[in-house]
Formats: sequence, C-alpha cells, structure tokens
Amino acid sequence: MSEIVLSATNLSKHFIGKQSVIGKIRGKEPLSVPAVDGVDLSMPAGSTIGLVGESGCGKSTLGRTLVGLYPSSGGSLSLFDRQIGNDRSLEERRAVQMIFQDPYSSLNPRMKVRDMLEEILLFHKLADKESVQKRCVELMELVGLPVTALQAYPRQFSGGQRQRIGIARALALEPKILIADEAVSALDVSVQASIVNLLQDLKRDLGLTMLFISHNIAIVRQVSDRIAVMYLGRIVEEGLTSEVFNNPQHPYTKLLLGSVPKMTPGSKLGAAPQGELPTIQARYEGCRFQSRCPIAKSACATTDPALIQIGSKDHQAACINL
Repeated sequence: MSEIVLSATNLSKHFIGKQSVIGKIRGKEPLSVPAVDGVDLSMPAGSTIGLVGESGCGKSTLGRTLVGLYPSSGGSLSLFDRQIGNDRSLEERRAVQMIFQDPYSSLNPRMKVRDMLEEILLFHKLADKESVQKRCVELMELVGLPVTALQAYPRQFSGGQRQRIGIARALALEPKILIADEAVSALDVSVQASIVNLLQDLKRDLGLTMLFISHNIAIVRQVSDRIAVMYLGRIVEEGLTSEVFNNPQHPYTKLLLGSVPKMTPGSKLGAAPQGELPTIQARYEGCRFQSRCPIAKSACATTDPALIQIGSKDHQAACINL
C-alpha cells in the first residue's frame, strides 16, 4: 500500500460573514458559512485524485485549505504522518503548492519571470546567487518554455504560456504535492490538452502527488487514479476512477455522469441535477442533496449520511438508500 502523503480528517472551513451595527448591539452571532464541512480525504504517494463537483460546492476552498492559503476551522491535516496546523513551517508550505485557475491574476504583472523565480529561490534558500540563473533555466525547460521567456512580463504571454509560468513557479519550491485548481478551465481546448499532458509528464518524472480540481469530468477521468465527488462542502462519493465511472452509487454522481455528452451515435444526454444549489440555511438538516434528489424519501430530511463502503474497499458513498 502506498504511503499517505496528505490526509484530511473531518476538515472544515467556515467563513464568517460581516455583521451589521444593529446585529452587534443586539448581540447576534455573525452568519457562519460552511464552505467545507467535514471532509475526509487521503492522498497516496504518486497518485492523482480528481475532485469534481459543480461551481459553489467548495472544491477550490478545500484546495486552498489543504495548501494553507485558508486556515482551517476544524478537523485535522496530516503531512507525511505529521499533523500540521494553520501555522505551518516553511518546509511544510513548500511541500504543498498550488496551480491557480487564472494564471494572469496569480502572477505579478510588474515583475519579469526571472525576477519572480529568483525571489522564490533565494528567499527559500533553494539556490544561491551563483546557481539561481541555472535553476531558472531548468524550470523553463521543465515547463516547455524558451529561456528568453525569463526576460518577459506576464502580459507578453498567451494564457497557456502564463499557466506554464505558474507551474514553473510552483515547481521552484520543489513540492511533493501539487494542487491544480481548475488549472485548464480558462484555456482553449487545444491548449488544455497540452497543459494536461505537461502535468502528467511532470507528475511521472518528478514523482509528484496531485489533487486535480475540475468541473470537467472528462478531463478528470483522463488524469485521475481516484475520484472524489463533492457536494455542498462534503465528499459524497469517492473511489477508484474505474469504480466511480462504471458503477456510480450516489444519486448526485449518477446525474453528473449522465449529463456528460456522449459521442456514440444515438446516445442521449442524461438528466443534469435540477435547480440551483440550496441556500446556506438549507445545509444544516438532513441530506444536502435531498431537494434535488430523484430518489429522496422522508428519512432524507432528517438523516445526514456518512460515507460507507460500497462493495469494494476502494469505493465509498454517502446515501441512506444504498
């Protein structure tokens, strides 16, 4: 069995809303928004976990909490069997790096690529003044960019090239784990394929572990060893990619997979999840999917199901109808 390099147990991230002056006078508690609410997730060394779900389900918040950009509100995180808190050491921060959805907004527009990379390498003491130039060149070669790119600003690149720079910046810290947050969703289809292939090559060559966050189930199926399906802050199904795609168990997973267009002649598009995501206030009682579930029953209004094993030890789902 592969070593678990990163694991979350009952992990949560709640955002506290702004409170009005009248609310403060009346002593009302500010609204707490549970963006991530009780997530269990384990990442075996060298694997790619695909995290899927519709917009607003908490995928990006979970990724940012795992990487340390957001402090967790509860639960625990372990990195290489060592529990880590919100106040991480530089070594712990280097170990988990993120590739962002919008590469342009994540890059400093006033800095050349060389300056960005040198700043990181020198601050973290991963290169000295004599070797930093060589390391910058190596990073450009790793992501398939010419050495001349080091002298340019982010505005001088295409979207795909900027994403390669974002990947190079993440790799500069020599991470063990990469979290790709919708890393290709803002790119043209042809460019998406090249970035996905690059990430797979880097994962193989550098021995990385990756969490690939996306709403595009087809791409997730292509790159992932395991899939976790997220709905309203919770993982509702998780297992080997082949298990989840060939034998989906949770009603939400079935609807997601059924809504993917098929290129087979005569095939029909399945029904997608109906309606908007429930409001925050509707999240607290019963199953979170009950208002949109085609097989909901009365017990779903009072029971919040936990993940249970489905046949294979590599497949879990959270539904009382299983």
